[in-house]
Amino acid sequence: MAPLAALLLPLLLAASSNAAALAKPVEYHSFAATPLSPHPYTAPAAGADEEVFGGSLAASAAAGEEAPAVRFRVVHRDAFAVNATAAELLRHRLRRDRRRAARISQAAAGGAAANGTRGGGGGGVAAPVVSGLAQGSGEYFTKIGVGTPATPALMVLDTGSDVVWLQCAPCRRCYDQSGPVFDPRRSSSYGAVDCAAPLCRRLDSGGCDLRRRACLYQVAYGDGSVTAGDFATETLTFAGGARVARVALGCGHDNEGLFVAAAGLLGLGRGSLSFPTQISRRYGRSFSYCLVDRISSSSSSSRSSTVTFGPGAVAPSASASFTPMVRNPRMETFYYVQLVGISVGGARVPGVAESDLRLDPSTGRGGVIVDSGTSVTRLARPAYSALRDAFRGAAAGLRLSPGGFSLFDTCYDLGGRKVVKVPTVSMHFAGGAEAALPPENYLIPVDSRGTFCFAFAGTDGGVSIIGNIQQQGFRVVFDGDGQRVGFAPKGC
Repeated sequence: MAPLAALLLPLLLAASSNAAALAKPVEYHSFAATPLSPHPYTAPAAGADEEVFGGSLAASAAAGEEAPAVRFRVVHRDAFAVNATAAELLRHRLRRDRRRAARISQAAAGGAAANGTRGGGGGGVAAPVVSGLAQGSGEYFTKIGVGTPATPALMVLDTGSDVVWLQCAPCRRCYDQSGPVFDPRRSSSYGAVDCAAPLCRRLDSGGCDLRRRACLYQVAYGDGSVTAGDFATETLTFAGGARVARVALGCGHDNEGLFVAAAGLLGLGRGSLSFPTQISRRYGRSFSYCLVDRISSSSSSSRSSTVTFGPGAVAPSASASFTPMVRNPRMETFYYVQLVGISVGGARVPGVAESDLRLDPSTGRGGVIVDSGTSVTRLARPAYSALRDAFRGAAAGLRLSPGGFSLFDTCYDLGGRKVVKVPTVSMHFAGGAEAALPPENYLIPVDSRGTFCFAFAGTDGGVSIIGNIQQQGFRVVFDGDGQRVGFAPKGC
């Protein structure tokens, strides 16, 4: 009979091995804890686009006809803020964010169309029906040229809506914007859309001016913003001279809301009227963007990046990891993906269950979307609670700040500390895709005293949202031709 010690030795070794595995060291990032600046932005919004975008648009028609791809620059809306501190801008942004996220959840669960409920005709002017979607405005701008000759216009990039629109003269009611208001009467390429045209019938919130036989549109957003006017086609000019003719867009004569300097909105969703869909015959259905950090960028040159349509959009695929797009039959606009887990400190969080994040196609509830216009990532409540608790446990060396800030319930007092160690955070997707977040994408400053908050939040609204704070620094590829979404780190 073997000695007792010899029998126990393998068990002891196995126990020791298991304990070592359980005691795997937590992975950390070194994080430069730079608080928000207490000083207000004072640069005037008027003309700021020339400084940020680096000059006017090229308008060479010849160059545009041969362009294999469309590329243009992207900046955050805070570059156009006037007399506001960084903390004030953040509070305002989070208020808008709450409304947008709530309405996205409502739309996804209720099956409302991305651009409203279809309106019918009648005698006189058939007024459109206001959308129940209320998605809120996006957060990043690009500059394009509208019409012939081209009028420069700042446009919000929004993957959560479809209709392209801008303010038009004559304005019956318009908000202040940077640069001139587009006047269709001065453009030789402007074309009104007839009420009976197929383009008009694609509108979910459409109407008809029977006297002029002119198609009408109207879109309402969650922050109270609204745009209404004529539906038309026009030529758009992009950086480098690329021109795209006959883009269907709304020419808004009645507009109000919180668009802050923008002339209008470039809808990048998956619907039939979105910009990617409209140009798909020429450039394909793929595009990509990279969103720069709106807080740490300090110079106008570092505040902008690019968005690309066409073959070049998928060029970073060598460094990107891709996950399949998921289709929600009750909401065609949004880009759904399957998030299967999250790691903190190099270890998967057990409570972030795939079942809590999966889309139910029969009801339209649940699922995860990638959205350019929502700032903070929202996760289904059980998944968020597990992630938050795991982060708090791994960040036990940091001093928790009492209370929270706006929608954040986990904040830290890092005042007086220049560099700290914070646990790593990675998101894992179906198909093996991974997005390893830099610390600036999940621990953000909320005041000038050194308070930083964990930039995730819980939601009870069904759909989870990957927001633009977590997307910063990645080139996010929306490969509509391959029906997949990719994340390429350090893509700006």
